[in-house]
Amino acid sequence: MSVIIYTDGAAKGNPGNGGYGVVMMYGIHRKEISEGFVLTTNNRMELLSVIVGLEKLKKEKTSVTIYSDSKYVVDAVEKKWVFGWEKKNFGKKKNPDLWIRFLKIYRKHSVKFVWIKGHANIKENERCDQLAVEAAESNNLKKDVWYENNVANEKGMF
Repeated sequence: MSVIIYTDGAAKGNPGNGGYGVVMMYGIHRKEISEGFVLTTNNRMELLSVIVGLEKLKKEKTSVTIYSDSKYVVDAVEKKWVFGWEKKNFGKKKNPDLWIRFLKIYRKHSVKFVWIKGHANIKENERCDQLAVEAAESNNLKKDVWYENNVANEKGMF
């Protein structure tokens, strides 16, 4: 039996407040995870949701299917772009901090990605979206430190 993970990210403004939602399922077990950030982007939240889901797995070499509505994440992995980016040290690519973190955990498991259409009444994807939006709108927002230090400052947002 394999683990099924649904993921989603949201941002109120891009950049703006953001959040991610994760629904993990294994047999009869289910876990929901979400977290919000003060200033981030939708793509960062989409990618972070996948990373957090994979990091929550307890055993290495777990067989995992990730369902995501993010073409950014799914295509980067399934079309193997991220491996080319890695070879070039992520030069001029966005979110290198998260891609490096993703690759570290991705390589510890057997991961398959499935792209699904967002807002298409897919129950668990809708739940992830709800978790991500609620996290982005919460009063308990964390700082996306890498983003604020490396992108927002360069853009003169602070």
